[in-house]
Amino acid sequence: MEIWINPACSKCRSAISLLDAEGADYTVRRYLEDVPSEDEIRAVLDRLGLEPWDITRTQEADAKELGLKDWARDETSREQWVKALAEHPKLIQRPIITADDGTAVVGRSEEAVRDALSR
Repeated sequence: MEIWINPACSKCRSAISLLDAEGADYTVRRYLEDVPSEDEIRAVLDRLGLEPWDITRTQEADAKELGLKDWARDETSREQWVKALAEHPKLIQRPIITADDGTAVVGRSEEAVRDALSR
């Protein structure tokens, strides 16, 4: 199990606390320092069953600067979104937990973190 976190994020800290309380075996990836490649982002999206715009923090300053709200959300623009996430990792929703069964969840709630633990 791996968890992508921003240590300044309260949701990330809560997820880590719950994983620790449950005795989970996991690896922490500080994704703002260890930035995921486009291939890693595509792999996580596949595991999540989501599209890149589904995990994009559209209220971030970088998102506004890029004009993401006006970008198409379709197959032809998918790679543009993936590239933006790789180039601007602050835009990636957090925390993302990759479960042992090959799936992943966005662990913003206790329920989502527990879901990852049960997989």
